[in-house]
Amino acid sequence: MGQENCTIVTEFILLGLSDVPELRVFLSLLFLLIYGVTFLANLGMIALIWVSSRLHTPMYFFLSHLCFVDFCCSTTILPKMLYNILNKERTISFLGCMVQFYLFCTFAMTDIFLLAVMAYDRFLAICNPLLYMVSMSQNLRMVLVSGCYLCATVCSLICLSLVLEIPSYRSNVINQFFCDLPPLLSLACSDVTMNELMVFIMATSNEVMTIVIILTSYLFIVITILRIRSTEGRRKAFSTCASHLTAIIVFHGTVLFTYCRPGSGNSVDTDKVASVFYTVVIPMLNPLIYSLRNKDVKEALRKVLSSKIFS
Repeated sequence: MGQENCTIVTEFILLGLSDVPELRVFLSLLFLLIYGVTFLANLGMIALIWVSSRLHTPMYFFLSHLCFVDFCCSTTILPKMLYNILNKERTISFLGCMVQFYLFCTFAMTDIFLLAVMAYDRFLAICNPLLYMVSMSQNLRMVLVSGCYLCATVCSLICLSLVLEIPSYRSNVINQFFCDLPPLLSLACSDVTMNELMVFIMATSNEVMTIVIILTSYLFIVITILRIRSTEGRRKAFSTCASHLTAIIVFHGTVLFTYCRPGSGNSVDTDKVASVFYTVVIPMLNPLIYSLRNKDVKEALRKVLSSKIFS
């Protein structure tokens, strides 16, 4: 790339999902609805866990943090996305872009680590139920959650440093609806082969580590469930894990597709669809998956609503 085409960027232009004017109103209403559901579902789940003594268990402690992280992840992306859809100017300052990328990266990685911790929690609950509350003590819960946030923060700082060391860009137009690492690296004038390799290694190692924890936990869970003689006992044990498994498959599937593959030859439109899933759709779906498939949550919600209505 010729040096004359390179420049120091002070702001970026986010192209968004579509440049068709006729879709602007439809997309704005769609994503406004999604954000509204995300806002109510995640904060509603956190509030329900907080007020319902029935849900004061380790599983729902981790779920409340997952809902918090999902809400923050969505809030990092959607308000700016909606603003850009409704306005012709789709600019974001260099500082704003870096802040958005760092926050998104932190919350997304925290999500990855939390799902692994929740798998370990299900392993203890099903494979060692008599000692579950002792094993998963409050101190251990705090250590595990703090570890998730800390590891995510460190990884995000590494990713941020990989972007900040880029001296100049050949263009300030990002063909994406938010500031993400792959499109930023693709605009660099300098050789970013090592940067891309670092991203691939870190993303893959985090995915492999968390997936190994999840698969190992569920291997022991399945073995334990198959030893249960009663059909009702098996059904109840499987139902407690179904919500978590659904969230894992959807989230890790899109993350693996987007980050854990070589950068060359990727379809931009395909990447955008995958990005919509893990930045917008999944934060909305997670609390719905856990509430619609969980008898404890539905019973706690029914109890809280009935107490408010008849009080």
